[in-house]
Amino acid sequence: MALTSDKIRSELVSHPVPFCPEHLVLNQKQLLGFSKMTHFSRPGYSLQPENATSNSTTPRVATPEAVTAVQETTANPFLTPYASQDPSRTTSSVALAQSTISHRYFHSRRVKKGQVERPWTDVKDPKEKWVTIIPLIGLFVGLAIAGFLVWDGLRTVVDHKYCVVYMSDFPNKGLELDIWTKEAEVGGFGNGQFEETTVTEENVFIQDGMLYIKPTLQDATIVEQNSRIDLLAQGICTSTVWTNCVTGTNTSSTNSTTANPVKSGRINTKKSKSIKYGRIEVEAKLPGGDWLWPAIWLLPVNGTYGEWPRSGEIDIVESRGNNWTFPQGGNNIVSSSLHWGPDSADDAWWKTNVKRKALHTTYAKTFHTFGLEWSEKYIFTYIDTRLLQVLYTNFDQDLWSRGHFPDSDSNGTKLVNPWGQTSRKSTPFDQDFYLILNVAVGGTNGWFEDSKNGKPWVDGSKNPKRDFWNAKDNWYPTWQESGEMMVRSVKMWQQQGYNGCN
Repeated sequence: MALTSDKIRSELVSHPVPFCPEHLVLNQKQLLGFSKMTHFSRPGYSLQPENATSNSTTPRVATPEAVTAVQETTANPFLTPYASQDPSRTTSSVALAQSTISHRYFHSRRVKKGQVERPWTDVKDPKEKWVTIIPLIGLFVGLAIAGFLVWDGLRTVVDHKYCVVYMSDFPNKGLELDIWTKEAEVGGFGNGQFEETTVTEENVFIQDGMLYIKPTLQDATIVEQNSRIDLLAQGICTSTVWTNCVTGTNTSSTNSTTANPVKSGRINTKKSKSIKYGRIEVEAKLPGGDWLWPAIWLLPVNGTYGEWPRSGEIDIVESRGNNWTFPQGGNNIVSSSLHWGPDSADDAWWKTNVKRKALHTTYAKTFHTFGLEWSEKYIFTYIDTRLLQVLYTNFDQDLWSRGHFPDSDSNGTKLVNPWGQTSRKSTPFDQDFYLILNVAVGGTNGWFEDSKNGKPWVDGSKNPKRDFWNAKDNWYPTWQESGEMMVRSVKMWQQQGYNGCN
């Protein structure tokens, strides 16, 4: 049957195609093709006005009937762009083409020829060069100033000359008793310490070419039963004070006392080697164990300016044997300090005290070199190298002025400057000092604060030594692994110009 343009229009009107804004169903060329057709026939299909019938149930693709049968479905946003289209659209070349155009997932980034910028062809402003020149000038000036400051600092550092005073040789000479004195006392050394220092090899000895200072338990019978320790009777006490030489245990309820619950070692060079300005280096591993108190320090030989602390004290290193969790700092922290003041109550140590924390370790695990450099103008301590200073005190002001001491003590007694007799700013650190190595245990002077990490005694209790002894099952096991100070070497130098060092 002939198909005229009027019939096509009529057919389109009777079978309208829904318009979808997302994709155009019939393009212009298809419409023109329909209008030019004079005959349109195909097998199994006849087009009649109003009552057109078909013996085929499935319209052919790209026919108006097929187009009108397209049902819009919502694309699945979680599928690939092509797979998210419904089947009817994927089988239609028209719909597929239109969908591809409307859903452009990839855009060209090609720059058109006329849009390419060529900054190197632009005319440059001659002033722009200063944007680079000025910062370079500033950088050069900064480096020059920094270099000058470093040079000036190095120029002002005094490189002292020294004479050797003592070099230990523990592997070959052992503990030279003409150099070292083993102290034997029970009085607590002014700090209420719990140890009895002995002269036996139980507590101070040479092993594997190293010096050991090792604390041990006291004999249980001496601590728990009525007993007496009399170092004077034994002829070994190194103190002239009776209470430092004699003690004992009294179990009576009215006058309860307890002998020293532990033994340890303390050695010094007072009778043989001392320095007035110079250097000291001690290579050692500090002990680890609860309530141990290791120290490497110096005291004056003669006490020129009076009793402690008028004549001064130099602590190269002190520590606590407790582990790193101890609130005051355990064996992961060391401190250096100077003690000086008109009396013990006005000791100004806190003005010259510095702590140093070990990095990811403790001082009880490895050996370190603990050093001191001391001159008329300064004192500083260091660990392993002079560059890693702990305490630095510059004698640019006399210590009486620096201390800002009160006019009188707690009893109303006027305080007098004990160092006023000299014009030296380093006084009292201007006299001969000797070296001390020791491992103390406990004490009642506050080095171990009350109520800290299970402290088993109270400083002001009636019998703190007894309280400490009763808790031995808790603290003594912590001494077993590394409860001793181990010393590889000791070196002492005298600064040139003093004590016959020329």
